[in-house]
Amino acid sequence: MAINPFTAFVFDLFIISAIIITAYTVNFYYLTLLSARRKEVFSPTYTGTPSVTIQLPIYNEKYVAKRLVDSVCGLDYPKEKMKIMVLDDSDDDTVELIADIVKGYKKQGFQIEHIRRGTRKGYKAGALKYAMQITDTEYVAIFDADFIPPEWFLKRAIPHFSKPNIGFVQCRWGHVNENYSTITKAQALSLDFHFLIEQTAKSNSHLFMNFNGTAGIWKRDCIDDAGGWHTATLVEDLDLSYRAQMKGWKCVFLPDIVVDAELPVQMNGAKRQQFRWAKGSIQCAIKLLGGIAIKRKIAVEAKIQAFIQLTRHIVYPLMLIQFLALPILLAGDINLYVVSLIPALTIATYLAMGPGAYLLIMQKMYHKSWKSKAKILPSLIIYNAGMSVNNTVAVFDAVLGKKNEFLRTPKYGIINKQDDWRDKAYNLPFTKTTLLEIFFGVYGLMGILISIYSNNPFFAPIIALQTIGFFFIAYMSLSHSKFKRNKSTPTRIPTKEEKMANKIYKLSMVGIIGIIVFGGVMAIYGYNEDIYPLDRMRGHFDGIVGSSDPIAIQTHLVAVKQDLAIVMEDMAETTNDDGEIVGKNPVWIFPTESTNFLRIERDVDSMMATLDKISAVPRDSSAYHTGMLDINEQAKILKINIMDATPYSYVSVSNIVFSTLWIVIIIGIFAALKRKKDQLTKYDETPGI
Repeated sequence: MAINPFTAFVFDLFIISAIIITAYTVNFYYLTLLSARRKEVFSPTYTGTPSVTIQLPIYNEKYVAKRLVDSVCGLDYPKEKMKIMVLDDSDDDTVELIADIVKGYKKQGFQIEHIRRGTRKGYKAGALKYAMQITDTEYVAIFDADFIPPEWFLKRAIPHFSKPNIGFVQCRWGHVNENYSTITKAQALSLDFHFLIEQTAKSNSHLFMNFNGTAGIWKRDCIDDAGGWHTATLVEDLDLSYRAQMKGWKCVFLPDIVVDAELPVQMNGAKRQQFRWAKGSIQCAIKLLGGIAIKRKIAVEAKIQAFIQLTRHIVYPLMLIQFLALPILLAGDINLYVVSLIPALTIATYLAMGPGAYLLIMQKMYHKSWKSKAKILPSLIIYNAGMSVNNTVAVFDAVLGKKNEFLRTPKYGIINKQDDWRDKAYNLPFTKTTLLEIFFGVYGLMGILISIYSNNPFFAPIIALQTIGFFFIAYMSLSHSKFKRNKSTPTRIPTKEEKMANKIYKLSMVGIIGIIVFGGVMAIYGYNEDIYPLDRMRGHFDGIVGSSDPIAIQTHLVAVKQDLAIVMEDMAETTNDDGEIVGKNPVWIFPTESTNFLRIERDVDSMMATLDKISAVPRDSSAYHTGMLDINEQAKILKINIMDATPYSYVSVSNIVFSTLWIVIIIGIFAALKRKKDQLTKYDETPGI
């Protein structure tokens, strides 16, 4: 069957995306096999207590700063061998808080300094780079503000530097608030996959392993030899660790040394963290892959794995391409089943490649507790699917070279389910990315309808999974947004400006929900009026091709005429020089005669006339058989014409106008919210307020 050029292009994109995504997925399973290798047990022989500088980069972390400093000062290590640098770039009351804490520990004999460099240039990487100029110890440990190192950390981690070529050790992240909510459980499971599979696999082999920015220790000489901390990317940790390994340094992952940390509890904070990781990885790919490729001493497998790790976030835009393409291909009657005529195998293949394989991996990761973890897997799948929009924007930002401020993920000192973060400072509002998530969610609803009405219901769950993800992320982004001034306290009476902001916020939420519902209703209505009649016509033409009964064929042709009248009612008309209507075509840019619905209508009339003629002759005559063959051939051609026209019906002038207005209204609401947020920020910064 011939496929029109547009559908063929979409099909090619779909298949290419599927191949690349499958390749990255298979590579994860390969790393799973590597992680299961029984590496020779390493017995640390380094028994000394070398000098260590513990660097604590902080920016506006008043809820967790004290917890961090207390845990570091509680480490079971000689005070004279341990120097602590609190690298404080804060511009809020965290500064005073840290100053008091540091002063108290100094009185107790700790070598602790509160370092203020007077600028945020370079952000976290800039702070670490600045600190290295005044660091004189053999080793450097790093902890982000939300981490809680156990008291035995240094004594258990430092002995792993027994070999002179080990540049850094990375410890596993624990999750102090894993059970706080669905999103923290999903994040915890995702991080466990990274550490217990990917990091373990690379540590067990000669592959490049990345430093995760915290909960690890560096050898000072390694940092210097690799060129120090760079500020060109958003993931200075990944950048430095790769440059170190390119220089020949080795790294070790210690899965048995777990350092608890606080997971982001606000969706907008989690999205910010994911955005930073995704964009930073692509930035590192652009920066480092050329050097890795030409480095002779790096094994080919290590080069391939470095490419995969640094570019793996391109899976997210590919997921969106597949999501956009699938309904178009289903509407175009393209066969996408793994085995033709056995659609159940398609779902079985998806399940085997995805959740099924992950369940087997989880059994190896968690042993007896794997069943309780398995309950979180659906949440992780939905979470990752919904995050694809946010991370796709990050990928394009990196590819296009857009500069972004290093935006840290705010933490609130949340540990127990009873802890509340909503009335605290640092709350993040939703961003314009939420608009895209809503768009993809509505598009997904249309895709589900298309899969059902095109007789491909087996694809509905696949589309629905991502659709739920988009709506979940968008809903959580909206529900986790609240205008809150950073200087506010729970007991203060809200100002008039804040009361107005909250009113605008609530009205905006109602407006956005209303627009989403209205858009969904209109999408269903539009599909029913413009697309579903085309699907019905294809079905009727299939019925004609498979029939030799004139009465049944007549019924099909009458139904086709009725559907043609529906779809042509509001279709753009083309006229000749005499003003006569010669065409109605859904293809409003470069229309062709094959998709001219007036011509299709005339052909249907011709088929009906032929049917009337042959109905009067004997069924065993040659004239009857010739007439039926003509009708069947014409039905096949018209079915192809309808298939060619279907994709263009989605981008009709009315649909484009409606979608544009829909987007403009939502952008207007976003603009109103941003304007009110800016007013509050300006109010906060006014002296004397």
